[in-house]
Amino acid sequence: MNDKKYLIVGLGNAEQQYAGTRHNYGFEVVNAVATNLKATFSVDRLAYVARATYKGRTLVLVMPTTYMNLSGKAVKYWLNAEEIAPDHCMVICDDLDLPLGSFKIKPKGGGGSHNGLNNIIEQLGHSNFPRLRCGIGKDFAMGYQVDYVLGRFSSEELKLVDPCIERAVEAVKSFVTAGLQHTMNQFNNTHSTSETTTKEPQS
Repeated sequence: MNDKKYLIVGLGNAEQQYAGTRHNYGFEVVNAVATNLKATFSVDRLAYVARATYKGRTLVLVMPTTYMNLSGKAVKYWLNAEEIAPDHCMVICDDLDLPLGSFKIKPKGGGGSHNGLNNIIEQLGHSNFPRLRCGIGKDFAMGYQVDYVLGRFSSEELKLVDPCIERAVEAVKSFVTAGLQHTMNQFNNTHSTSETTTKEPQS
């Protein structure tokens, strides 16, 4: 296993009709990581794949082209193909149980109601991989969960989502350089608010 190599997986549905939906939050974050690191995706086995380097680390960025509920096939393939240990694989996805504008990083755990995470756990045979779960909230009436997760963010919601994506990119970069525990300590207790959507000057 190469301890300088990391697999960064964004979950979503690859078909064009799902672009920009809440359920494709993981795709949006991984796309942003690629843009930040000037990497370009190409079609590869079971996924869109891009490669980037950052501070001596190699990042293999993956967006599965399987349906969401078969995401584990792509994750298992690319972990094996790139000889990457599961603790060097971060899976990024949407989360109904977290408020919009927030995310939480966990080292392992169950998939809850998320079909993508559950399939990864099933395919790998364990749940010992880090995940970054991006909150989409629960602003829907009973029985309308599917419509909600496959819907798109409003312009007002994007004022919380966009800075959250920016912070998630920084969290990924921290994960591959400073490690998981440091990254959780730094990023898990912060979240976006409407007052923080304007970009601060870079120091």
